[in-house]
Amino acid sequence: MPLQDEAGTLAGSKPAAGWLCWPILSPLLFLTVHTLSIGFGGARAWLLSLILLTLAPLLAGVACLYRSRREGFAEGWIALAFAMLLWTGGMAGNLVSGIWLDSWSGVGGLSMLLFILYGVPIIFIAAAPDRERWPVRLVDGALALALGYLFFRHTFAFATMADTDQVGVAGLRLMFDIENSFIALFALVRFVSSGESAKRGFFMSLTIFAFLYLATAAFINHLHSDSDYGGASDLVIGLPFIVLIGLAIGHRLPDEAARRVSPAFAQVVRVGGPLMLPATLLMVAATLVWKQPGLAIAGCAVAILGYGLRSILVQVRSLEDRDALDRLSRVDPLTGLANRRQFDESLHREWTRTRRGGAGLALLMIDVDHFKLLNDGFGHPVGDERLRAIADTLAGCATRAADVVARYGGEEFAAVIPNVTPAQAAMLAETMRSAIERLDLPSPAPDGRVTVSIGIGHSAHLVGNDPAALLAAADAALYDAKQGGRNRSMPRADGAG
Repeated sequence: MPLQDEAGTLAGSKPAAGWLCWPILSPLLFLTVHTLSIGFGGARAWLLSLILLTLAPLLAGVACLYRSRREGFAEGWIALAFAMLLWTGGMAGNLVSGIWLDSWSGVGGLSMLLFILYGVPIIFIAAAPDRERWPVRLVDGALALALGYLFFRHTFAFATMADTDQVGVAGLRLMFDIENSFIALFALVRFVSSGESAKRGFFMSLTIFAFLYLATAAFINHLHSDSDYGGASDLVIGLPFIVLIGLAIGHRLPDEAARRVSPAFAQVVRVGGPLMLPATLLMVAATLVWKQPGLAIAGCAVAILGYGLRSILVQVRSLEDRDALDRLSRVDPLTGLANRRQFDESLHREWTRTRRGGAGLALLMIDVDHFKLLNDGFGHPVGDERLRAIADTLAGCATRAADVVARYGGEEFAAVIPNVTPAQAAMLAETMRSAIERLDLPSPAPDGRVTVSIGIGHSAHLVGNDPAALLAAADAALYDAKQGGRNRSMPRADGAG
């Protein structure tokens, strides 16, 4: 009898009506057929039992693939299907051994390896958070492969169940117990922390399967590892897989049944989840210390370095996301110019620098003439198009790195222009005004085209340490420009507000 590695994969979702029927009735039907095969199979009872035990995980894999095409989180169901196929391969090896070698009571090295490796894709999907970038997932995959390699070396370090001594048997049992316990724990944690219905459904199914598999493996490996196929103990081996078939095809979790999860707990799981793979790798490596110390050290090093590399990649992405969010918080979404927040920061920064002895600071307040007529006559979508065209033109006029052109609000723009004289500021304002006029954008305004009025404030004409005075001067100049007939730029030289 093989030392079987039972690990669980169950979907974390609340089932719809009738979901209990399949997980209960399908095992009962399987048990009935299996019992009849063993009870009335006679000399061929072992063969019938092996066939059924090979079909059970195969059908479970097919059911998982079926579920992956009908519901979200297909990645999880596909990984679970792959695990089922590995387990099927292990049982198929026993079947071939029993038919052609007449030695079904032993487990060949390849079959044993497949029983062990079956848990690797499950651990990967349960331990590695999704929605990570491909370099991070690549590291997770490398850790999973390293884990599989250690399982491989572990298996052949202790040989097969037929050839190893009691110490080797105990080592194999320990390895299986470690793997199955980790899988059950990982699945349970992900189930409890999942709020989305599709993920919760998957990890609920995985949790149920994992704990059934853990119990079944412990029962077989510790109490019936010497039993031949065709006995009563065979009846429990296929149960986790038959239950999984029922769970995969017989229940759905409605969207409204998604659970509200504590954000703090979900965050802890998301941050701590990546530790699961390297922790499992370290645990398996530790079991090899006395048998293959060099390999054990290498396994520990891979676990530590892999987790370190993963942490670096995640941290880099976190910094990139933070920078991107910071940029978004400073950009006007319609025009792509600086928003009011960035404008205020730039004005205060340049004002402080100017008051400490820098060159002059100019502030241009720019208003689109008759914009309400434009919106009412042509509609808001056309108004938005005009604002974007004006924004691009203004930014194209103020090209120095220190210049900041911002959308101040509505149809009003502002430009912070450091290190310029009043004459240079007036020249830039006139350049902006004429550039907008040359766009010749149609408008229901009296001139028949879009124009702007610009008010100019300059620090050379002001006294005090408050940038609000510069803003007031530019606003007053803008008012004068609009009162003077619009489509013009006008400085405010007397410092009045």
